[in-house]
Amino acid sequence: MRAVRFFLLGWAGVSALLGLQVSIPKLAPLEHDVRPSPGVKVKFLSDYLPSLLGTPGDSPVYVLEGAEPGGTAFVAGGTHGGEVGGIMAAILLVERVRVECGRLVVLPHANNSAASYRDESRAAGPPSFSVATASGERRFVIGSRLTHPGHQGEPDPPGGPEPSLEVPFDVPARNLDRRFPGKADGNLTDRIAAAVVALLLRERVDLAFDLHEAPPGSRLAMMVVANPKNVDLAAEAVLNLEAADLRLKLEESSATFRGLSHREWGDATPARAFLFETPNSGMGRDAPGDPVADPDWPLAKRAGIHLAALGAIVDAWNGGVESERKIVFSGLPGWAELAKAGLGSYLR
Repeated sequence: MRAVRFFLLGWAGVSALLGLQVSIPKLAPLEHDVRPSPGVKVKFLSDYLPSLLGTPGDSPVYVLEGAEPGGTAFVAGGTHGGEVGGIMAAILLVERVRVECGRLVVLPHANNSAASYRDESRAAGPPSFSVATASGERRFVIGSRLTHPGHQGEPDPPGGPEPSLEVPFDVPARNLDRRFPGKADGNLTDRIAAAVVALLLRERVDLAFDLHEAPPGSRLAMMVVANPKNVDLAAEAVLNLEAADLRLKLEESSATFRGLSHREWGDATPARAFLFETPNSGMGRDAPGDPVADPDWPLAKRAGIHLAALGAIVDAWNGGVESERKIVFSGLPGWAELAKAGLGSYLR
């Protein structure tokens, strides 16, 4: 199977370091190597918001459809471009899953602008990593938390970066997970957010998952956050995961802290919305560790935890709906199995 590749033009040089709002020169393109299993359909975010066409915010959307009708689950990785555990979990879905009933709609790089550069003034660690697979070595990028300042289309609000409990900085105007439900005529980050919400509505999504990571010492690490209307599904899933020796915390979306996916997706659409957080040692205020091969939290283990949490919520959903709304798929390893065998054993 030939890889599906989506090219972005990025500039991680002087403009990012100085925070300048300038045009981005056409340098060598950055490539996302995603290799869908047979029968997977490829769309783009611009199919849901045409103004994204030809911009760094456009991104491939993969649709995996079963032979039997059923519900629809949406999975987004890369809302923050450096949180690679969620990105790799989404890519594994595209490359390995077999859907029997219903559909999976997967967006591995929700903010492709953030994936297109590494803001060295605000992040440390490698810009990419490689994985040995049966088909050869494959390389994946580690992007930034925020939309590229040169892609945004407007300067950052005055006052500089805001402090955050989880990261040393934040610019909410360029943080996709602060901009939902978005604005179709707004800046690039707002338009990406609006496109995702339009996708949820047009594809009639039942379950929506946003895959994130946090520093290992964060209170968010190993957490499921659920919109108030679907906390019961999350609670059932967390209990079942604990019985399988995987312990995750559960938190309900805040009523006052707005703009986050789990809150706004669930409020703006019929979808039951969830967010997962796994511990990434390459993040945080202190000197970062290895975001890929950390001995306690290796990348394969984190991707496996995302997939296990997703599977547990889908199982809980299937246990409470009629047969024509079930979402049934197979082909993924268990989280412990993936941690032991490594990503390369399951990538195409």
